[in-house]
Amino acid sequence: MMGTAESCTGGRIAAAMTSLSGSSAYFAGGIISYSNEVKKRLLGVSEESLAQYGAVSRDVVEQMARGAIEALGVDCAVATSGIAGPTGGTPDKPVGTVWIAAALKDQTHSACFHFQGDRHQVMSQATAEALRLLLSLLLD
Repeated sequence: MMGTAESCTGGRIAAAMTSLSGSSAYFAGGIISYSNEVKKRLLGVSEESLAQYGAVSRDVVEQMARGAIEALGVDCAVATSGIAGPTGGTPDKPVGTVWIAAALKDQTHSACFHFQGDRHQVMSQATAEALRLLLSLLLD
């Protein structure tokens, strides 16, 4: 069974999973953790990581994926945190920056992406890459 912890994708990964008939056989649910408070409270993301690295970081997104496994009682999970735009970017983390993590048992794979386009395009690209990263982990 799999689950999601989504910030910048706002539930799009869960929507993609449940758009397929029979998805209840492998999809348990998701947590849309748009705020840092939800990241901390429901996914166990540490305040220290948020303060030191920010929500859009490897450390935080990996904690989100591991936290989703724990919170949802699933075998694997994928998590996203990023800046979809058009505002919110900084020189260090411009609009389009998205961290994605996939976790399975004791393995966690993560990657940072820099997507181009408007908000909808960034969210769509992040959703597709999240599913690819999870699939890659499962087939590894």
